Amino acid sequence: MVTNVTNFSRSGLYDWMAQRVSAVVLAAYFLFLLGYLVANPGLTYAEWHGLFSHTAMRIFSLLALVALSVHAWVGMWTISTDYLTPMALGKAATVVRFLFQAVCGMAMFAFFVWGVQILWGV
Repeated sequence: MVTNVTNFSRSGLYDWMAQRVSAVVLAAYFLFLLGYLVANPGLTYAEWHGLFSHTAMRIFSLLALVALSVHAWVGMWTISTDYLTPMALGKAATVVRFLFQAVCGMAMFAFFVWGVQILWGV
């Protein structure tokens, strides 16, 4: 039996919804940036800097960063609990799965903090 120690809520429905909502936020962010790039073909650094200097864009970018973190965590948790099981790995499965999730979680946290530093350091 796979233990649910590292998922968000112990509810598959909540995790499913979190991943779907985060996907919509990421799609909206991507489409906005794509539209901005298409609308401004000769984009300069000053214009790009100006875009990300607006508080609304920083908040939208922070929302996208949070959505990316949630989306990645749910995906990583789902994959690790589906494939790093006792049936596949034997008795060491729980330890391997925990280590995998811990390393992924630390990497996601580091990327999130790095993203916030870049975003609010402009």
